[in-house]
Amino acid sequence: MKTYPGDYVLDPTGRRVVLQDATAFAALRVAGQVAASCLDHLTSFIVPGVSTAAIDRIVDTYLRDHGAIPATLGYHGFPKSCCISPNHVVNHGIPAEDVVLHDGDIVNVDVTAIVDGWHGDTSRMYLVGDVAAPARHLVGATYDAMMAGIAQVAPGQQLGDLGHATDAVARRYGYSSVRDYVGHGIGRVFHDAPDIFHWGKPGRGMKLVPGMVFTVEPMLNQGGPGIRQLADGWTNITRDLSLSAQFEHMVGVTSSGVEIFTLSPAGFHCPVPPLADSFSAAPALSAF
Repeated sequence: MKTYPGDYVLDPTGRRVVLQDATAFAALRVAGQVAASCLDHLTSFIVPGVSTAAIDRIVDTYLRDHGAIPATLGYHGFPKSCCISPNHVVNHGIPAEDVVLHDGDIVNVDVTAIVDGWHGDTSRMYLVGDVAAPARHLVGATYDAMMAGIAQVAPGQQLGDLGHATDAVARRYGYSSVRDYVGHGIGRVFHDAPDIFHWGKPGRGMKLVPGMVFTVEPMLNQGGPGIRQLADGWTNITRDLSLSAQFEHMVGVTSSGVEIFTLSPAGFHCPVPPLADSFSAAPALSAF
């Protein structure tokens, strides 16, 4: 890494994009692995009959036991230690005692660990019991969309290359990309520049340079891309109540390509086998 503390570039809106140095990358690896290992830990607990509140308590305990604090707790008033979004919930689902997972559900758990001031942000889909083939296919396509985007991350590439790659997977399989939410820069700040759009045109947008760190987190809907927010001010659902899925990795641009900070230590990359026409550019998939 050839960047130094204080280095930055400007995004198209004029916001500073911090370029992290080797020391920062080391810290981000630690935070990212705590968050990823927390998601691994949840695997055996996400079963029919469990409440999302119970899962949230497990997340909170795990993070604190591993020297981290949950970034979402109290963030702009968010009341829980992670976001849990089942079925037609797109993102920012608030864990609750009366939200119980059932056989056949799909659910996203989004965990952000803060370790020594550095953020590790990742989310993953889980299958609850016996899940129907269409829902499983959506989950696999969403993972492939994320990895197709990450495969475009390298110095000299542009953010439009990343966004086009994720959306191409969605469109190939007949899904729609949510456009109301984007990925984001991250480091000591939870949500920072640049915005990472999961659609776009190749050769457009900000150029990637070593030291940039951000999340890639496409949300794919079975139906249309429209969403609406519930009265709690956080939970977003599909407007047509179709299923939605999301995966998220935190990545850094290196001098030669990309580093994924939030790979599953246990190899639990995606809970379904690769799609027959897979875009995956990741370690081999491993079923939960």
